[in-house]
Amino acid sequence: STLVASLLLMGVCTTLIGVLPGYATIGAWAPILLCVLRFGQGLGLGGEWGGAALLATENAPKGKRAWFGMFPQLGPSIGFLAANGLFLALAMTLDDEQFRSWGWRIPFLLSAVLVMVGLYVRLKLEETPVFAKAMASHQRVSLPIVETVSQHWKPMLLGAASMVVCYALFYISTVFSLSYGVSTLGYTRETFLGLLCFAVLFMAAATPLAALASDRFGRKPVLIVGGVLAILSGFTMEPLLTHGSTWAVALFLCIELFLMGVTFAPMGALLPELFPTQVRYTGASAAYNLGGIVGASVAPFFAQKLVAMGGLSWVGGYVSAAALISVLAVLSLKETRDREL
Repeated sequence: STLVASLLLMGVCTTLIGVLPGYATIGAWAPILLCVLRFGQGLGLGGEWGGAALLATENAPKGKRAWFGMFPQLGPSIGFLAANGLFLALAMTLDDEQFRSWGWRIPFLLSAVLVMVGLYVRLKLEETPVFAKAMASHQRVSLPIVETVSQHWKPMLLGAASMVVCYALFYISTVFSLSYGVSTLGYTRETFLGLLCFAVLFMAAATPLAALASDRFGRKPVLIVGGVLAILSGFTMEPLLTHGSTWAVALFLCIELFLMGVTFAPMGALLPELFPTQVRYTGASAAYNLGGIVGASVAPFFAQKLVAMGGLSWVGGYVSAAALISVLAVLSLKETRDREL
């Protein structure tokens, strides 16, 4: 029921953005309502990921939890390609006035179809055997968030810190790099979006590879290797983005997004494995979203400030610092691959 509610909240808010009147029609209410709908999207996404990850991992056969948990982790890759591919197609088909007037609404309205498909699939699913067993033995708690914060705060915080590198890599290489590429490097928005769509293919490829490695070698080795490489990747930002060639920019984007896939894929299994059944949904979702608040919400803002203060090398240092935080957090965790759910 929680996953259904999250899916509906996310879908309704996204669809309503597509029919939201503009500033010329309702004045200041337009940005206010947009913020409310974006807030609703965030709430929906927070609950949606946790439910999807638990459905995948709790139904997984022994030794395949990371592989099953990898499928929710493909969401950013597929979503980025679908959304930006559609926006790119519209931008190339419509003139600027048409796109600004009504063309931008099309992707948001089309999301209603995806919500219907997702809702149909979810209503056909049954509760996982692990959760059904917990229900039968009366292991439920009345306020799981209270128990999570009071009894399981350490894995929640360490799980959130482990996620920071994923968000930093993604938002620096997409949101910040797109803005910097268009405003400073002189690329058109369509050209840079094309480069990003190409680079996201590397993230999509890294996701199943990292999941397989995580099941084979453990969550920690994969995350530590990915995190250390992400630390080093921060030092490549300035030389590659200022090289003056498109291939160097594409190489940087491919490196960062490949490492995003490496560090993101094991999280579909790791975060649920950190918590007992009665608070697993809440704990995994809280860790996932706290990591997003720290790693994603401030990344583009800090990057703009840092590039103004010290140039791209400072932004690369931000990526390295975020990766270091995650590496230290993973080192503080116990290996969870063989833990019983």
